[in-house]
Amino acid sequence: MAKAPKGETAFSEEEAKTSYERWVESEGIPVIKAFFVEDVRTVKLAWWERKGGYGAFLQMEGAAQVNNCYICEIPPGKSLRPQRHLFEETVYIVSGAGATTVWNQKEKKQTFEWQTGSLFSPPLNSWHQHFNGSGDKPVRYLAVTTAPTMINLVHNLDFVFNNDFVFEDRFNGRDGYFNGQGVLHAGDYRGFKFAGNVWETNFVPDVRNFKLMDYSERGAGGHNIKFELSENTTACHISEFPVGTYKKAHRHGAGAHVIILSGEGYSLIWPEGEPIKQYDWHEGSMVVPPDNWWHQHFNAGREPARYLALRAFGSKKYRGIGKPYKGATDRKKGGEQIGYDEEDPTVRKLFEEALARKGVQSQMEKYYQKNP
Repeated sequence: MAKAPKGETAFSEEEAKTSYERWVESEGIPVIKAFFVEDVRTVKLAWWERKGGYGAFLQMEGAAQVNNCYICEIPPGKSLRPQRHLFEETVYIVSGAGATTVWNQKEKKQTFEWQTGSLFSPPLNSWHQHFNGSGDKPVRYLAVTTAPTMINLVHNLDFVFNNDFVFEDRFNGRDGYFNGQGVLHAGDYRGFKFAGNVWETNFVPDVRNFKLMDYSERGAGGHNIKFELSENTTACHISEFPVGTYKKAHRHGAGAHVIILSGEGYSLIWPEGEPIKQYDWHEGSMVVPPDNWWHQHFNAGREPARYLALRAFGSKKYRGIGKPYKGATDRKKGGEQIGYDEEDPTVRKLFEEALARKGVQSQMEKYYQKNP
């Protein structure tokens, strides 16, 4: 037991665990504690009784119990058990095809189909059940949830998992709720101004080929789209940047789970004033920068690099939770982003060396000259 500072009570390791950590242990599946996951497609899973499938928690250091991540697999021709819970959850289909049925006590059931690359969020506290549509291949999905925040807040699992309250403002059973249609908000949501564009929807058929829009604020010819799903307070986005380029370094709050959809490259991550760490990635890799750590993504491959970021809060529609986002504004303008003209020369040197190993030509000179 560690010695407590004078005037404070020393707690054992067990006593120091949060309500969320105790719940995770009680689920009986692997808990992988990491900073970086090389490939979410190959993470080893174990039988998860509550779900009726196979699963593992990815307890990422950068999540800081603001949100969490888990992987679940549905055996061929099977379905998971029906679930409902008082925390938001965003689901990304890593591989496979199937369907999900959603309902609450007052409305009829709705079923929609999905495939590899689909993205959706069962509305808060709605009943939902996932089905594998293949008789010979498993389905694997990754989900990011606000379970740590909710479980630590109320520390009552019965309230979280067996609550009959129906959020009709989130899901009222209307026809076409999951048909993939949406509304584009171009830098403005009812008078709230922001950088980039938001697609408000409840289902994204395939994030791997979803059309993106210019997002020059983050540098180097990048494109982006943000999503508002199922009336959530959490948010997510896709970003893509061209061959031979890299994004500006920036920092923000904890919990952004960055999943590589295509391309190969690396990320530099560091807290202010400390050594830089490099993580090489490819399709299927995931990295979660800790709270207020600088991080920067580099395309060192031969094709555009695209990633999906599942974040803690950040909704443009329902604001007020989490830190205000300043990660698309350079420091010299009062933001939390490092302009190309301000970055450490080592950053460019490392990038040039990485490109040389791949025989790829840098396209950065025109962006350096702009110094936006």
